[in-house]
Amino acid sequence: MSRRAVDIVGVPLDLGAGRRGVDMGPSAFRLTGLTERLERLGYAVRDHGNVFVPQPETSVVGDTHKRYIGEIAGVCGLVMQIAHDAATRDALVLTLGGDHSIAAGSIGGVAAAHAARGHRISVLWIDAHADMNTPETSPSGNVHGMPLAAVLGHGPRELADLGGLSPKVRPQNVALVGIRELDEHERDLVRASGVYAYTMADVDRRGISDVIDEALNHILEGTVGLHVSLDVDGIDPDVAPGVGTPVRGGLDYRESHLAMEMVAESGQLLGMDVVEVNPILDRGNSTAELGTELILSAFGKSIL
Repeated sequence: MSRRAVDIVGVPLDLGAGRRGVDMGPSAFRLTGLTERLERLGYAVRDHGNVFVPQPETSVVGDTHKRYIGEIAGVCGLVMQIAHDAATRDALVLTLGGDHSIAAGSIGGVAAAHAARGHRISVLWIDAHADMNTPETSPSGNVHGMPLAAVLGHGPRELADLGGLSPKVRPQNVALVGIRELDEHERDLVRASGVYAYTMADVDRRGISDVIDEALNHILEGTVGLHVSLDVDGIDPDVAPGVGTPVRGGLDYRESHLAMEMVAESGQLLGMDVVEVNPILDRGNSTAELGTELILSAFGKSIL
């Protein structure tokens, strides 16, 4: 019986963030025994190692409204090619970050592979932040706050037009879950975008099961499958302390696992990003361990 293939790529990128350290995220995940644990679930795992990422000390900030955009776009182009090749072979694509700007490449690659077959994909974006800023609205110019805008065809053109596919995903096929800290002008962008947006207040009122069930029912319609983009700061910092931009009041341990278990139960997973783990701020690699556990839940590990 053939085993489903999983292609892993590490992206030690922190040029898009305002704080150093998330470049060590891929190593932190690998220290948890991720590959071996996926293999025990029955997957055939191919780890591509890490793509090359320029260091800030040898890079040019450039336009301060989209800092390091040239270098970031170059890295995302490499990620897009790996993701595209894997998705073309119907392998699951697992991208380990690194800051969240890498999602423009991973989602772009999966979307392009399926667009070549005449199919659309959907995206479940779990995050404390909406990541829908543009260079015109971002108060910091940090590109890790812009990748969802880019995936939707807005934001920095270097990412929005990456690979010649724009938009990479339609807004009606995107759900934001767990948002609780948005910039002033970003709120207007989210409201006008057409994506399904679920704040932590929605999770509090309705429960994570109802939110994820509704989100998947909406965004999967008319698509071939689902890409999950998980920023670990979507989880409460009491549970996931090692993140670049912690925000109190996020998903708890069981809510996070249930969301991923429901992804697995849907049978629609095409790829997954797990990003923004900062080992410098972590306690005993606990945040990377949690990220690995959530990957395993999304890939089908169950209680019974």
